[in-house]
Amino acid sequence: MATVKKTIKEKKAESKEFAVILTGGKQYKVAVGDILKVEKLDGEFAIGDKITFDKVLLVDNGVDTTIGSPYIKGATVESLFVKLGKHKTVKVVKYLQKSRYLKKNGHRQPFMEVKISAIK
Repeated sequence: MATVKKTIKEKKAESKEFAVILTGGKQYKVAVGDILKVEKLDGEFAIGDKITFDKVLLVDNGVDTTIGSPYIKGATVESLFVKLGKHKTVKVVKYLQKSRYLKKNGHRQPFMEVKISAIK
């Protein structure tokens, strides 16, 4: 059996186009068709609404890579709103042993689920 070695450019050309976006203080690597849970955005959204992320840090289309400083001007990532939800409960406990003080809290962080539709 013969093995075929591919060059780096050929491997890059086969890979999907992707981008790195900044939203909610976090960076996400996204490609078209990805479903992503991001921090809840301000405003009212209905299922199927279009959401545009304009803070694009990096775009790779398979042939060349563009890196912003800090953002790429004119680059956007379009997505569709899928659902609104809350993560699992994170339990917070504050305890002082000598005074028998115990305080328990729980926190559920809200998130938005979006589906990436286009990288421009």
